[in-house]
Amino acid sequence: MTVKINLYSCLLLIIVVVTSCGKKSASIVAPDSLYYNEAHRPQLHFSPKEKWMNDPNGMIYYQGEYHLFYQYYPEAMVWGPMHWGHAVSTDMIHWQHLPIAIYPDSLGLIFSGSAVADENNTSGLGTTEKPPMVAMFTYHSMEKEKAGKIDYQNQGIAYSIDKGRTWTKYDHNPVLKNPGIKDFRDPKVFWHAETKKWIVILAVHDHIELYSSDDLKTWHKLSEFGKTYGTHGGVWECPDLFQVKVEKENSKKWVMLVSVNPGGPNGGSGTQYFTGDFDGVKFVADENKKTIKWLDYGPDDYAGVTWSNTPGERKLFLGWMSNWAYAQQVPTSPWRSAMTLPRELKLEKISNSFYLKSAVTEELNKQVTSEKTFDTVIIKDSISIWKGSPFDASMALMEGSIEAKDLEFNFTNSLKQQMTIRFDADKKQFYIDRGNAGSNDFSKEFRGKNYSPRISTSDTIKFTIVTDVSSVEVFLDDGLSVMTSIYFPDKKLTDLTIRTKKSPVKLHNLTVKQLKSVW
Repeated sequence: MTVKINLYSCLLLIIVVVTSCGKKSASIVAPDSLYYNEAHRPQLHFSPKEKWMNDPNGMIYYQGEYHLFYQYYPEAMVWGPMHWGHAVSTDMIHWQHLPIAIYPDSLGLIFSGSAVADENNTSGLGTTEKPPMVAMFTYHSMEKEKAGKIDYQNQGIAYSIDKGRTWTKYDHNPVLKNPGIKDFRDPKVFWHAETKKWIVILAVHDHIELYSSDDLKTWHKLSEFGKTYGTHGGVWECPDLFQVKVEKENSKKWVMLVSVNPGGPNGGSGTQYFTGDFDGVKFVADENKKTIKWLDYGPDDYAGVTWSNTPGERKLFLGWMSNWAYAQQVPTSPWRSAMTLPRELKLEKISNSFYLKSAVTEELNKQVTSEKTFDTVIIKDSISIWKGSPFDASMALMEGSIEAKDLEFNFTNSLKQQMTIRFDADKKQFYIDRGNAGSNDFSKEFRGKNYSPRISTSDTIKFTIVTDVSSVEVFLDDGLSVMTSIYFPDKKLTDLTIRTKKSPVKLHNLTVKQLKSVW
């Protein structure tokens, strides 16, 4: 149906009431105005109860639980001696905080890494009846680094036989010693069925190195990749290597993720990716050496990797929702940083090139309390979708499509602070402008506008927009173009107006969903 502007504005007001609930432990309790309800506290995204957090680590699905470990410093709200924090979930949306999993020791701090289910007990660290989960991580020795040595990063392992609740470090760590190079780090382990070997991919300063093992304890170098590929604006970090089915084709491709800092598409941190083939020894890229593809063009999705051991063929991803350019200065308390929403990754072939697509996982729909859908909305200048208390746009999921013309989504509050998402048809790009969305004087690197190209050439732009209290995630054309951005309004952005400078524009199949807090 075609809905006139005034009627549409009135009807849509009924769907944006935000509810919230509190939780003090794993059990649900009555709402608490203090718990997880501080200024700027995300209501849909994972964040620690308090103190500093960065990279997701050790992500594994095991016996019905999604495990999220993460870089954590429990003593301050800035980076410090790294531990592995820990949380579990049955749906990647509702999280139960668990005690710190892995602490620093005499070998060093506990930097990023991964975890696998050693179901056949190849490591001998468990038993046939109780096979272990095995985590592999980077030991970072501050003492060696301060002494001017370069071999201060080595790989160690730890294991658990009680579903990840307690961890024991291997007696003979490190299992993969530094060959004499800085930045030897961030192991991502997986089982390669064809060669019946464990494979680990490591970030080694400006390239990737691959090793194999029979038992997760003794490793042999296989190959290198990347010295002349992709972007090298900063140090390579947090790699991943996995296989994905190509949509609409009976084939699969290998995908390599590599985070780089600095050198991201909008300054600071970013994550590039390569598609290609892996035979158990070497990764061979499809791309030209200078081709750069970004997983997310926004400034605030970094160091993300996929969950291991997930059922079926789903490739599930989570990133750190911040940027090293300003992560330690953002105006939050008593915590710093959050994770992106979990995303499902798919692969599409366009003009003989392969592109990753990101989509919010279907599990988020558990938070929908009500929704409204309209077939067609005609925008001649601007329309007010919702405005003011008690309606709250800070937690919403919007989906729809528009003609490939200019269009703006303006999220505002009573202080006239504003976050804008704009599609620019002439330049074939879109941007998020957070320059007037609230506090931004904490860092000169906290840019106002951040841009993304539009990869699709369709005459219709499909979009999904997810807003939280202090973030927005935008997925264009089924996730071919993605942007994630954080911002810090002094009051919640509770109003939404859609504008066009080239009228009229038809907005098709618009669905707005009310979301409730996961806490």
